[in-house]
Amino acid sequence: MKIPKHVGIIMDGNGRWAKQRGLKRTMGHERGAKVAEDVIQWASDIGIRYLTLYSFSTENWKRPKEEVSFLFSLMVRYLESRLNKIIRENVRVRFIGRIEELPENVFNVCKRIEEKSKNNSKIDVILAVNYGGRREIVDAVNNLISNNIKNITIEDLSKNLYLPDIPDPELIIRTSGEIRISNFLLWQIAYSELYFTDTLWPDFTKKDLEMAIKDFSNRNRRFGSISSDEGCD
Repeated sequence: MKIPKHVGIIMDGNGRWAKQRGLKRTMGHERGAKVAEDVIQWASDIGIRYLTLYSFSTENWKRPKEEVSFLFSLMVRYLESRLNKIIRENVRVRFIGRIEELPENVFNVCKRIEEKSKNNSKIDVILAVNYGGRREIVDAVNNLISNNIKNITIEDLSKNLYLPDIPDPELIIRTSGEIRISNFLLWQIAYSELYFTDTLWPDFTKKDLEMAIKDFSNRNRRFGSISSDEGCD
């Protein structure tokens, strides 16, 4: 199979998974966090170099305060308890989004994990937290304006995104049967392949990941051009 260099995942369906089983939504998030940990390992094992996980969007603040608080405490608990494993497995953890707007303890953990893992090089795991694609583009434009750049080019804007050194994702996976992008990496996915699955995120397995990559491998990525077997007519 052709292994994409960068995969982005919209991890959707935790709440529905819990509801189907008569459980609290928090149980769905607990299970989803474990699946995310597994996916990082699977992605690293098969040679994916960059993995971006949509962890908390700018729209997720609309959820009940108790659920938002639980999500942040879960993230902090996971990052702190897995730090040794992150270092041992040569994983670099990075963040995109306005993490400076997060609760202070969450922000501090994010920065500490970034610093501790900055020299790791097997896989970059990018967690999109308090992230919105539109906001990222607006922040990039405002940064250019503040630097008195008026005739903005595509290259200018790309260089002012949150992590400009990360290549655009080749494959975007969304779980739970929803067929939309939900404000995820809007600039970067211009030519990404999109893969949608009905599988709820807590049920996502290694086989599901392999199926997505197999589907990606069978696609002919032309980037606006034509394939060699179509001729030039």
